[in-house]
Amino acid sequence: MATCSIIASMTLSQDIKHKTVELGFDLVGVTDASPIDAAQAGRFTAWLESGFAGEMNYMHRNLQKRLDPARLLEHARSIIVVGLNYTPPRQRPRSAEHAQASRAQPRDLPIAPTCRVAGYAQYEDYHPFMKERLHRLVDFVGSLGSGAFNFKICVDSAPLAERALAVRAGLGFIGRNHMLINPQLGCEILLGEVITDLELQPDEPVAAGCSGCTSCIDGCPTGALRPDGQFDAGRCINYLTIEYRGSIPAELAERIGGRLFGCDECVLACPYQKDAPPCRNKQFRFYPDRAELSLHEILGLTAESFEAKFAGSPIRRAGLDGLKRNARICLANTTGQP
Repeated sequence: MATCSIIASMTLSQDIKHKTVELGFDLVGVTDASPIDAAQAGRFTAWLESGFAGEMNYMHRNLQKRLDPARLLEHARSIIVVGLNYTPPRQRPRSAEHAQASRAQPRDLPIAPTCRVAGYAQYEDYHPFMKERLHRLVDFVGSLGSGAFNFKICVDSAPLAERALAVRAGLGFIGRNHMLINPQLGCEILLGEVITDLELQPDEPVAAGCSGCTSCIDGCPTGALRPDGQFDAGRCINYLTIEYRGSIPAELAERIGGRLFGCDECVLACPYQKDAPPCRNKQFRFYPDRAELSLHEILGLTAESFEAKFAGSPIRRAGLDGLKRNARICLANTTGQP
């Protein structure tokens, strides 16, 4: 009977993985619902106690649930972890005609100041996109006739140590940039989970790491990635331009440069990212015009035009006031204008 149970678990796990790929995810793995490793839990708790979470007070709430995924679903036994590669398409080289036309422009023509947006925010909001597909995955599992089961879908919607679980499910390893790194896909990976009371065959972690590389630490503009391996979120441009609502200190504001929303420097510095393939999921809507935005347009937005321009975009998370604050900083950094 035990052998039959193991075979059934392996077969169901394989069926789930095949369906997950069919739904457009790039990575999928399974782990059990046990608490995360004691060493990882200790590091996370120490990080919180050191004040490195900035003003993200929600990180302190539901700590035990974050460390023990089974607290999120009664009788949880397995967790399906999926990954979606969001590496933006590489910019195509300009045509000879476009280059010639650019050279023909008067040299004293003023150039409109622009600002940069993090790679993931050049796509539609991934939360509903991934949740809808995970619901379809759960529907598929239900259609297999494996009996009644319970589940909880998570895409940043629950206190969950998702990177630690992704490592345990074999999706990659945690790099010095504190991101999940997959040796084939690099660092630009969005994660989602299905916690379930089904018994599934778990996967093994991958054998890879950063070795002696410190490229991400060297490339961090603000020193948020500390040489001692700690991550000071309060200095991170992602945190400052998205999560933080206050007035950004001048010393950090200067280092934001022309980054309006988020920062990719520690990702782009990673050797694993150099040859990462672009996102292959054509249903995940990409907006190439959001890679760089006009600072004057951002500063001229009203509440109505902000909602219209960024409907269904992660950029909405910064809020209109936050985005304008960031735009003023970018304008000062790139043009010297106050």
